[in-house]
Amino acid sequence: MDAEDWLRAVEQKLDVAQCNDQEKVLYGPHQLRGDAQQWWESYRLAHNNPNTITWQEFTERFKAHHVPAGVMALKKEEFLALTQGAMSVSEYRDKFLQLSRYCSEEVNTDPKKQYRFLKGLIDPLRYHLMNHTFPN
Repeated sequence: MDAEDWLRAVEQKLDVAQCNDQEKVLYGPHQLRGDAQQWWESYRLAHNNPNTITWQEFTERFKAHHVPAGVMALKKEEFLALTQGAMSVSEYRDKFLQLSRYCSEEVNTDPKKQYRFLKGLIDPLRYHLMNHTFPN
């Protein structure tokens, strides 16, 4: 999972630097080396308007190219089946956040993310929290 780890590390650095999405696309790929750098240069050249590439597009294309499709599919299935079970809430949260990267369409808005998170909680906790509204 080197590509995923690289992407997460770069995203953390860009967040600390308080980069907006345009700046992330500008600065993030400069951290690429070797084959990954060649891939990015080719992708930009093939793009109709490389200045319109969003950070989301970059991360999706990067993962599609550098993380095997089978791994992505397995992690997506693992996320969709994730439940709290015997985990503590914080352990469940950490696992949820880790796996949600593989299923961004399921958590691309706060309501979707909240729904998916609550759905995996143990019943008593889920029923208690379903009656509350959370801003994020």
